[in-house]
Amino acid sequence: MGRVKDIIVKVIPSKIANEFVKKHHYSGKVVPNSTLHLGCFLDNQLHGVMSYGNSMDKSKVGATVNNTGWNEFIELNRMAFDDYLPKNSESRCIAISVRLLKKNAPHLKWIVSYADGTQCGDGTIYRASGFYLIGIKLNKQILNWNGKIIAKKTLDNKNFPKIDGKYYSRYLLESGKAKPLVGYQLKYIYFIDKSKFKDLKVDIIPFSEIDKIGAGMYKGEKITLKERHTN
Repeated sequence: MGRVKDIIVKVIPSKIANEFVKKHHYSGKVVPNSTLHLGCFLDNQLHGVMSYGNSMDKSKVGATVNNTGWNEFIELNRMAFDDYLPKNSESRCIAISVRLLKKNAPHLKWIVSYADGTQCGDGTIYRASGFYLIGIKLNKQILNWNGKIIAKKTLDNKNFPKIDGKYYSRYLLESGKAKPLVGYQLKYIYFIDKSKFKDLKVDIIPFSEIDKIGAGMYKGEKITLKERHTN
């Protein structure tokens, strides 16, 4: 593994983590409900951040696994790395973060995370890290509004008034002022407590299904898993 073994993962302040995420994550945005930020260091410099926190719809996500307590799962909701780290660094960092969670938060049973197959990728890092694929759905929640990429939920709140009784996102779509980005969202799960696997309420989806559906994406480019393996 070479230099990958030299990476150090440790808790860092939210301010430092958020500054790094804004600079290096493709969205340029942080997730406000992140509560745990882990920094990935090599040569005494920060080169990656993983942010964990509660899911936005905690009751719905928690129901994915039967007999899950309110504090027994967590979401990996941001990962951002620069180009300094060597190959396989992301999966190495995730593995270390899982060990840290297991040691310092033994009440946690599983991790959920999502891959943005509309703008970024289909979850290559998750698959390499032992996550199971449990959901692929067409993503209609991201809009292109005059060249600005924005989520519908950002527009459908008190900051953007309704027009003729319609949420602002609907007004933009119907008026042709915004267009939806075409893509998919992929849902992954990792069991810290392997015994909880039996309580999973949904089917495991074979990774091959990504190509069947046409949900493949890597670094923002549409590409199948097969093409990546043959190039």
